[in-house]
Parts: sequence; structure tokens; C-alpha cells
Amino acid sequence: MSEQANDAHPLAELLRRPVLQAPARAAWDALAGQEDAASVTRWTEAILSLLHANAGAACMAALLRLRDRPAALAHMAESVTDICRHAGSSAALACIEAWVALRAPGLWPALRRLGREAPDCVAVAARQAGTIIAATGWDGFEDFVALGLKATGHEKARRAAFFTLADPLAVQALSRGTGSGFAARERRLKLFAAAILGRAPMLRARPAAVGLPPPRRATLSDGVLLLPESFPGLPETDQAMLFRAAVAHGLTHIMAGAPRQTVGTLKPLALAVIGVVEDARVETLAMRRFPGLRRLWAPYHVARPEGITVTALLARISRALFDPAYLDPHGLVLKARALVAEADIADPTASRRIGGLLGNDLGQMRLQFNARDYVVEPAYRDDGLGLWDFEDTTDAPPEIMEMRVETARLRQEEGEGRTDPGQDAARGTGRARARAAEPESVLLARYPEWDCAAAVERPDWTAVRAIPAPLGDLRRLEARLEAMPDLRRRIDRLVRAARPGRPRRLKRQPDGMDLDMDAVLDAEIAQTAGDLPDDRLYRGTALQMRDLATVVLVDVSESTRAEAVLETERLAVALLGDAMAGLGDPFALLAFASDGRDQVRLTRIKGFAEPFASVQRARLAGLSPGLSTRLGAALRHAGVEIGTQRSVRRLILVLTDGEPSDIDAPDPRDLVEDSRRAVLGLRARGIDVFAVVLGADGAETAGRIFGRTGHVVMRRIEDLPARLSDLYFRLSRR
Repeated sequence: MSEQANDAHPLAELLRRPVLQAPARAAWDALAGQEDAASVTRWTEAILSLLHANAGAACMAALLRLRDRPAALAHMAESVTDICRHAGSSAALACIEAWVALRAPGLWPALRRLGREAPDCVAVAARQAGTIIAATGWDGFEDFVALGLKATGHEKARRAAFFTLADPLAVQALSRGTGSGFAARERRLKLFAAAILGRAPMLRARPAAVGLPPPRRATLSDGVLLLPESFPGLPETDQAMLFRAAVAHGLTHIMAGAPRQTVGTLKPLALAVIGVVEDARVETLAMRRFPGLRRLWAPYHVARPEGITVTALLARISRALFDPAYLDPHGLVLKARALVAEADIADPTASRRIGGLLGNDLGQMRLQFNARDYVVEPAYRDDGLGLWDFEDTTDAPPEIMEMRVETARLRQEEGEGRTDPGQDAARGTGRARARAAEPESVLLARYPEWDCAAAVERPDWTAVRAIPAPLGDLRRLEARLEAMPDLRRRIDRLVRAARPGRPRRLKRQPDGMDLDMDAVLDAEIAQTAGDLPDDRLYRGTALQMRDLATVVLVDVSESTRAEAVLETERLAVALLGDAMAGLGDPFALLAFASDGRDQVRLTRIKGFAEPFASVQRARLAGLSPGLSTRLGAALRHAGVEIGTQRSVRRLILVLTDGEPSDIDAPDPRDLVEDSRRAVLGLRARGIDVFAVVLGADGAETAGRIFGRTGHVVMRRIEDLPARLSDLYFRLSRR
């Protein structure tokens, strides 16, 4: 072809570059005769645009070698051009290579979006595309990219970790996509567990901590069984059975109900041995009740009478205590069998005694044991951390401190809001108990307070400050609510019955279209008896109207430290919030605690203008207990908040133990009288105040503050979820 012909070629700019001449001519020759001339033109324009975008020769050549329908090639050329402009030629080349290897239909839209929103992640996402698509399916790559962009926001470090598959959320997403992970099997596992336990259990995924590999074993955290997203190294066909075996084993600990044991002076090796004996003890008790569990667990006991490492010996002991037919001549294994056979396995203290003896013998063998690398065998058993109470281990060796930090982290994941007592030790800054950092606060207002001794009201004496609401574990809260189907259905019926716009029958009206037969009969009886009959003889209907605004004020002081109290408060408030949202009543949810008169801390769970949605429910799940109860200041601020509402009726509903106190108020009468005056002031402004008092201890004080008819005492904390919503419906009809 002559030079003049080259200049007239649609790809003349490419032909002038020696490295691109051959692929450009071959690509054009393949497309020139196609009937889809419009797509060929689109492709040509995109190729030239890519050249003008300074794409490298390797990227241009790779794109020119692609062969497909003209429309598909034009779309790919436009996509590569767009990616190159935002993320560079090397990222564009990585995308082409991923397409050549995968031919995945959803690849280009996802990579183009990634190029626009996170250009630094395009190349790495393209290189990981094969792994992602293998886990999520052909249609899952776009969803995976969308999840990564939404979850990581503008955090570059976490975004990079997500698309390199190092972030726990990415691992969790891939596990769900395969159909072999916990999320895909959660419903069936819960049904299986409920059949064993007799009630719906608390099962949750156990994601990997940031910077750490995914967990390989289940764990127990205060009655909640946390399972890995998947068990690494196992094919999908084997995952289902292992999940069932792990759930069944976790339930044996829950059914046994043994309390957590104090660590004391025990070494990590002793904890591991005691854990093996305790696993055998609870499994033996469970198999007496459910003999079929032996068939479920037996395939995982594969230890052989060989190997003298600590891990191998513990696995051999596990099999010997599980399988009576297993023969093992090692003296430690024989001793373990003999001690367990002589013991009363119904006694939860037997494991510590037997494990202590075996641990002492194992220690005498001078075998190396690394607690960081130890993994419990067989694979279905949990990691054993749930057996131990690490609260009094501030002077423990580093291995114990690491276990302590891990158990604290697991309990924090469960939404209990506890600080990590081993934080300072883990950072190497000392062995004292860590103190949580003071949360950032914003001054909302100052309020007066009554001085009982001087009989004066001190102006601007207290300061109410807004504290950020941490987000807790919403999944745990929702799971607890799902376990109350009957109660939720009853509240739904009450909501439907009280919903605005529902016709309400009116009896004994002075006029109307229909006679009220009961009133007519009463009038005839009165007339026969010589009495003056009532002339209200008609009936009618009217639409129910609701015009009630409510502030729910929740006491989260130290008195709610017991997990049962705070957890029950969360459930009750969640149910009440659902009811009020269903009715359309405006409401706000506030929590309070105090640390002196200048630190009355208010946590806004839900404002009047907010919906009661996932974020607000997560704030409720994240409430944590602590500090004191300066009730008067909290009531005054609740009055200010509800004062902005134009509803005819306004109600402040308080959940408290009824005992105001604070660190700088030595005379409790001051805060009791101040709270009473706050209630009287609110009622004088037309704001109703009603208290639900948790426990009988605060009944007398609550009567003083709220009045005889202004409070109800909840003597059984477990009744709170059902009675709180019922109480609201009664109060709303007053």
C-alpha cells in the first residue's frame, strides 16, 4: 500500500507507528467488510480517542487484537478509552487482559465505574476479577464493586484492602457468593440448631479482624455462637456438614450452661488442655440425650497414635475421649481416659481438675507450645475462648493478655459496648486496666438545679452535652426481635387497631341516623321505673385522630450494667419504636447518663425528624452502660426537645431505676427533689411525664418524683418488652 493510501486510511495515525501497523491493519481488515458500519465507525473513533489519551503501545496492541462482533468491539474500545482517561494505560491493559481471560459480561460496566470513582483500584480489581467471579458468579462482579465503593467510601487504604481481598468485608462477600459460606446456610443452620436446643439460637458470622487472617474456628461469646464465614481449605461439598457439626458442638456448651471460669494463674497450655476435657465432657452429656450426634462428629476425629507435639497429643486425647474403640498406647492419653472415666461428668468443675493434672504432666514433657499458632482439633470444635473469664488477668503473661484482648474484641462485636480492658497491655504501654477515651461532646444547654438544703434553685448549674452515638451490632438486635414472633404480632394488631383514620363507633349520642338499642332499652327501663330517661339515644361513627408526640428517655447509667437489663431495654425500646413508627406518631429516642453536673451526657438515638431505620436501630444496639443518673437535667432537656413539637399532646416516657445520683451530689435528696421539680415544671407546661421503673428498689423514690399515678414499677425485667408497648397504647388513649 502506498504512502498516500496510508494517509487516507481511517487508522492512518496508528499506521504511522511501526509497532501498531500490523495489529491495526489486521483489525481493520477484519471489520471493514462488516455490515454494521455504525459500530465499525464507533470502534474506529474509540480507538483513535484511546490513542489521544496517551495509551501505551502495549494497551493499544492488546485492544486491536480483540476479535468479536463490531458492536461488542466498539463497546469494549469505548470502555478501555474511558478507563485509560481516568486510571491510566496500565490499568486499561490489566482490564483487557482480564477480559481476554474471563469474557465476563458484567466486567466492563463495573471497571468503568471503578475507573471513575476509584481509579487507583482498577488494576488490582481487574487482576482479582477471576477470583471474585469464581466466588460470586458471572453476575456478581458488578455487585462486588458496588459493595466495595459503598462500604469503603473515600478511605483509600481500606478501599485498596477491599479490592485486594484483604478486607474482612471482601472475604465475607466472597463467602456469601459461593453459596458455601455461613450466610448462605444461616437459615438452615438455625432450623437445625432450634431442633436440638428447643428454641431459636443466636448464630452469627465471625468476620476477620482488620489485618488478620480469617478465623478458622467457631467461638462462643456470652451465649452467642460465632461461626467463620467459611472453613478454609474445604471443598463446598464438605462445608455444609462441617457447619452442622460446629453448630451442634457450640450448642453442647450452651446446653451445659457452665459459667465462665476465672483464669487465675493458669498458663495457656493449661487452658488448652482444660478446653479439650471440657469439650469431651459436654459432648458426652449431649450424646446421651441425642445419640445421633456421634455420627455427625465421628468423621472429624482422625488423629492417629503418632506424633508427640502438643497439638498432636491434644488431638489424640480428644479422639480417645470421644471414641471408645480408639487404641492409643501413650501414657498421657491413657491417663486422660482413666481420669474422665472416674469423674462425674455432670460436674462442671471436673474439667478444670482433670485438665490441670494433664496439663502439669504435659508441661513436664518440655514440649514447645505457642498459643498464637495453636488451632483446636478437630475442626468442628470452637476455639475455647468462651470458657474463660479474663477480667482479672492484668498481671498475666503476654499470651494470656492476647487471649483477653481477643475475647474483649468478640464481645464488642456483639454490641455490648464494652471497652477492651486489655488495650493498653496489647499496645505495650503498661499493665494497668485501660480506661476508655472520653467521647467528644457538644454543649447543648445549661439548666438550673434545686438545692434542697438552701431551698434555692441554682441557675445554669448543670450542663447537658451531646455524645456521639456508637453503632452497635444490628444483626444481634434483629435476631433477638425475630425470636419474639408472638409479641411482635400482638403489637402489630394494636397498631392496626389504633392507626389514625380508623372509624370509631360512638354510643349514646344526642342525635344521629341510627338508634343505639342499648340506650333505648335503658331509657325504657328508667321510664317504667319512674326515673327521668337519658335522651342520648343515637349512635354514630367518627374517625380516630392521633396527635401525640413522645420523647423516650432511657437511663443507661451504671445501674443497667447487668447485660440482661440493658439488653432487655434495647429490645423493649426497639419494639416500642416500631409501634410508634407504625402509628405515624412523631417521637424521639434519647439516652442519658452523667459524670458530674457539668457532664450530663445525652445520646441521640433518634431525633423527631429522623426515621426509625437501620442507623437509628444500630445506635440503639450500641448503647453501653456507665456513670450516674442526674435525672432532673435530662428531663429538662427532654422538655425542650418536645417543646418544639406542635402536637396537642406531648409525652415524656422515662425508663429508669428511679434513684437519681451523681458523684458530686453527696445528699441524694437534692437530686430527688430536683427531679420532682423538673416533672412538676413539665406538667405545668402541659407535658405529660410517665416513668417505667426497673426493679422494686426505686419504687419509693419514683413515687416521690413522678407521683402515685405517674409511674409503674417493673418488678420482672423480662416483662419490659411486652409491657412497655402496652403501656404506651394506654397512655396514648388518655
